[in-house]
Amino acid sequence: MKLTDYDYDLPEALIAQQPCPQRDASRLMVLDRRTRKIHHTQFSQIGEFLPTRSLLVINNTKVLPARLIGRKLPTGGKIEVLLTRQKGTNSWEALIKPGRRVTHGTRIVFGEGALIGKVLAKSSLGLYIVRFKYDGDFEDILAEVGKVPLPPYIKREPNQTDKEEYQCVYAQEAGAIAAPTAGLHFTLDLMDKLKRDGILHATLTLHVGLGTFQPVKVENIEMHKMHSEYFELSQTSANRINAAKEAGRKIVAVGTTSVRALETVASDGSVDPYQGYTDIFIYPGYQFKAVDALVTNFHLPKSTLLMLISAFAGHEFIFEAYQEAIAQKYRFYSYGDAMLIL
Repeated sequence: MKLTDYDYDLPEALIAQQPCPQRDASRLMVLDRRTRKIHHTQFSQIGEFLPTRSLLVINNTKVLPARLIGRKLPTGGKIEVLLTRQKGTNSWEALIKPGRRVTHGTRIVFGEGALIGKVLAKSSLGLYIVRFKYDGDFEDILAEVGKVPLPPYIKREPNQTDKEEYQCVYAQEAGAIAAPTAGLHFTLDLMDKLKRDGILHATLTLHVGLGTFQPVKVENIEMHKMHSEYFELSQTSANRINAAKEAGRKIVAVGTTSVRALETVASDGSVDPYQGYTDIFIYPGYQFKAVDALVTNFHLPKSTLLMLISAFAGHEFIFEAYQEAIAQKYRFYSYGDAMLIL
């Protein structure tokens, strides 16, 4: 399978730069894999299309204000640090730019001295290990000196609105460097309405990291290696998912992160509780074991996310749907519109 098979042209004007004023007022494209029909609606109406008494599986990770702008000591040169994964007490894996300005032992100060980082090492993947020194609670300090790590295709600086809008309403467990964007469309009122209609949910935590966004650099996609991401599925959630499957209820993954977590722990028609890392790479030819339907956003060309949904719905159908979305001027990517694949 070739990387070029997953390319498409997207008008820049369709890349959403701002969140939808009302989360569930975003547009929703519904794809039926059996009939190959496409329906257009609003996300607030998703309950009309979800399978009866289905179970949503949501990712409750919370985005850290992981983008840090600091000054190199003692020269004062500007350094940007993006935290990607915690490696130990006070130590984080990070992307640093410009990388040429840092070496082993480089010290970087953030927020007038509230946080000081020291570069300990550089990995083969171009990532750095940084140890931080601070007084108080690390998350509180990050909230003070850090910025929301908006994706690079959002061509503006993050603002106060993003601190709320770039989080799912059910986000609880801090640790992600990007939102599981399919969940951004849900409101608490919508979740309550779905519950009243018999559509419940189970929760997992996958801290979205580099694995989700790492570009594919090989033409033969089967040679691509995913960066691992940490996730947890509790015994309670596993029991709820297994009970739903045994009762014949459909499992609806909210987002590709939920898909990857569930498929990592699926075996023999059930899922097992888990705490650890996954580097699962799903592309066409993969046989799904746990997921029956999927809520997702519209993804970048040549991305592993586009390959995953192509595995789920078929390459031809997905690309037909994407051309329809472009023609209908759907909004793409993180702050864009959504798709429900049945």
